[in-house]
Amino acid sequence: MAAVQAVLSALDVFGRAPDKAALDQANTWLQDFQHSRDAWATCNVLLLSPDAPPAAKLFAAQTFRAKVTYDLYEMDPADIFRLRDTLVTALETYHAGPRTIMVQLCLAISGLALQLPAWEDPVQNMIDSFGRNPATVPALLQFLTILPEELCTNTKIPVTDDEYKERANTLLTSKAKTVVDLLSMYLQAPGVTSTIQAQIFACLSSWLAAGEVTAVSLVDSPLPGFAFDALVSDELFDTAVNVICDLIHETQEVEENMPMIEQLVPRIIALRPKLTEYKEDPDKIRGLARIFTEAGETYRSLLLHHPETFFPIVEAIGDCTAYPDLDIVPITFHFWMRLAQNIGKKPSVPAPFLDAYKALMGVIIQHLHFPKDFSTLTGQEAENFRSFRHVMGDTLKDCCYVLGADACLLATYDMITAALARGPNAISWQEIEAPLFSMRSMGAEVDPADDKAVPKIMDLIPSLPAHPRVRYAALLIISRYTQWINRHPDYIPYQLQYISAGFDDTDTEVNAAAGQALKYLCEDCKQHLVDFLPQLHQFLATVGPKLVQDDRLMVYEAIAHVISAMPMEQAAQSLRTFSSDILAQVHTIAAKPTPATKEELQSVCNALESLEVMLGVIQTFGEDLPVACQNSVQEGWSFFDPFIVKYGSDYAICERITRVLRLALTFFGGRARPILPFVLKRMSDAFEVTGFSSYLWIVGKIIGRFGNDEDPALRAALKEVFEHSSNKLVQLLQEKTPASIPDVMEDYLHMLLQMLDYAPDVFFPSPAFPVAFKAALAALTVVHTDIIYAALDLIRGIVTHECLVPPASALPPPKFPIYAAAINPVVQKDGPELTGYLLSGMVGDFPEESTSMVVTIFRQLAALWQRELLSWLPMVLQQLPVTAVPDQSKTQFLTDMSSAIQSAEYDRVKRAILSLHRASRKARDRRRAAPFEA
Repeated sequence: MAAVQAVLSALDVFGRAPDKAALDQANTWLQDFQHSRDAWATCNVLLLSPDAPPAAKLFAAQTFRAKVTYDLYEMDPADIFRLRDTLVTALETYHAGPRTIMVQLCLAISGLALQLPAWEDPVQNMIDSFGRNPATVPALLQFLTILPEELCTNTKIPVTDDEYKERANTLLTSKAKTVVDLLSMYLQAPGVTSTIQAQIFACLSSWLAAGEVTAVSLVDSPLPGFAFDALVSDELFDTAVNVICDLIHETQEVEENMPMIEQLVPRIIALRPKLTEYKEDPDKIRGLARIFTEAGETYRSLLLHHPETFFPIVEAIGDCTAYPDLDIVPITFHFWMRLAQNIGKKPSVPAPFLDAYKALMGVIIQHLHFPKDFSTLTGQEAENFRSFRHVMGDTLKDCCYVLGADACLLATYDMITAALARGPNAISWQEIEAPLFSMRSMGAEVDPADDKAVPKIMDLIPSLPAHPRVRYAALLIISRYTQWINRHPDYIPYQLQYISAGFDDTDTEVNAAAGQALKYLCEDCKQHLVDFLPQLHQFLATVGPKLVQDDRLMVYEAIAHVISAMPMEQAAQSLRTFSSDILAQVHTIAAKPTPATKEELQSVCNALESLEVMLGVIQTFGEDLPVACQNSVQEGWSFFDPFIVKYGSDYAICERITRVLRLALTFFGGRARPILPFVLKRMSDAFEVTGFSSYLWIVGKIIGRFGNDEDPALRAALKEVFEHSSNKLVQLLQEKTPASIPDVMEDYLHMLLQMLDYAPDVFFPSPAFPVAFKAALAALTVVHTDIIYAALDLIRGIVTHECLVPPASALPPPKFPIYAAAINPVVQKDGPELTGYLLSGMVGDFPEESTSMVVTIFRQLAALWQRELLSWLPMVLQQLPVTAVPDQSKTQFLTDMSSAIQSAEYDRVKRAILSLHRASRKARDRRRAAPFEA
């Protein structure tokens, strides 16, 4: 049989491990084969042939599952029962494995049972066929486990809601008692193996999770008791934990399930001694922690109303939280959070719960301790531990919620003072750092008006040991408590002194923490720091050059916050002082007769980034600038212009200059108008020389802010930059693909969008307009969400422009005919390419949310270019690969579009597009869902 041999040849490729191209080709062929009608008969032969290799049998089973899900309509009704018999026979053949084949056959039988109402009682039939022979019972249990999972999760099976409800009742709901009785019988059968027992528990979990077996229905069943008894077995422990957790979870409706809860809770509490028994076995402790935590979360209301009965569960969860394995500890965190939320709603907190959260706080702080020798951790282990400390910090916030922030802070304060009292030689830095970290974590819960705990902490900070980890933690406490400091400004001088010392530390992390502390202090306490600005300027001059750039930026940001709190004239003069230092560096490098060194250019980049940070905080002083700033725009440009000419071809310089220019436009507002033609000219020239996209980006920002201005010089500059940048883009696209210059494509498109909105008089009549349209089409080939959106947005804006169908009620603007005369020939010329890109993208790599834009464009094409669109579509559809959209869907789309256009019912265009889109997504989902698994 030729088809069988072809499949075997394709599968053989995977066994030989050739290059990726050959693997992809073979995988694609196999997927195409799975779509074909021949696959039914071919896979039947492969599956039941004793001589077929294992990979072929697995592929056949996978194919049957896929065909049952997607292609059952291909079969005649009479053949469907023969298919059922084939699958059941195959399951009998493979009842002993391999498990992978058994699973695929069970999935196929489950999907078939859902779609075949004439099969009256599949579950009983399968029990009759497989349940009486001990050798085939594992296959039956596999089927019964998979059946509810497949029916509840496989949304690809084509049945209506009503059909699903009726069939699910037949397959699941009406058979729940039968299945429970069957599982109970098997579990108590003489000679039952642990493998069968594990399957029984897994099957019960599946039916519980599907909601078909209720917890209360098991009150008189031996299954729950067997699950708890199975916890003593190493082989059954994990499956027993799973089923117990599922059973607890299904008792969430407390009143309905009280009979079951009364059985479960004593058994759960009786497990607590196991925590001591299994303390050397983390896997067992993990399982017990899951059980206790599931019970605690499910029975929260009972814990609070009946602590005399249920509080031992809280104590057991506390034991799990205290376990030294930090992979197990977080299992309990969600319980502590939810319980704290419940406790917070009560007028008073019972004493046992207060004690539990006090103990929890101590346990968490103990877990926060760094190892005595932190160097023993690998880089990833150290990073994981640091990240987990922040997770633990959230649990400390839960403690604050129950105990009160001041009580928690005072408790941690007492930990530190008790440790310090033992003397420097008797304590480790970890004993100080961990409580400090907890103070930082709890800072979000602190009242800025607190006068009990926080003053003690602030007084304590200067006397802490000088260890870098301790200083780092203390500086971050200052960062967290700056809102409190704003209400208590007397502490500012001492905090500034401590922060300044942090910049002198040799540890770079301490330097960074000092920068962060200074930034937040200046942001939240800026009104109180105005008088400290000269001191900060002097600090920047002396310490600034020694700092790494990230730390320096935080200092500049801090200073900017202080400047923003000043009266306007004073703020303007202060900004001028700091920015003059930076601009002087720019001027010095630009005027230097010899080329600047790499280090000098990096220094200027850092300085420009600092200016960017300051302008980003200050934003603007408004349209009426203070006297100190009124001539700054011309002065600033006089520094930048020669610098760009000389060094604008350096990418880092380009990035920094354009970002500063963007913020300068915001800062100066309308005062920037006189220099804009010169700026645009320089940006245009720089892009022509370098091809750097940032020069287009800033042009787009200028058009968006000033594009409506009628100044002739500005509009001439806009025309020049549009045409020159378009010519440069053409040159780039002759050398590179659009996908290789995504930044240029995106910024060019955004510039065009601004032109379309604010300067259509420049955009449409220009000889660069056809180039721009072509560029938008090319952008549709780039697999990049933002670029595709920008390109579609531009094309939509062009083809739906009001000039094409001006309102009849009013005289159209005089330039509309000029715009329409530019648009029409471009669309007619490039229409086939446009429709091809739109359809191939929609059934390919376009983002899902872009479909509405495609619909709008097609609707407009159908309304204004009817004859042309009908002539373009057949060729375009023919070029779409059948793997992306089936041929019958293409034919239907063409029929629907032709009908919509000929009847002038353009709303039907949307339905046609969406129908094609759904067909393509279904084909794509199928290829994702059923690849060959070698």
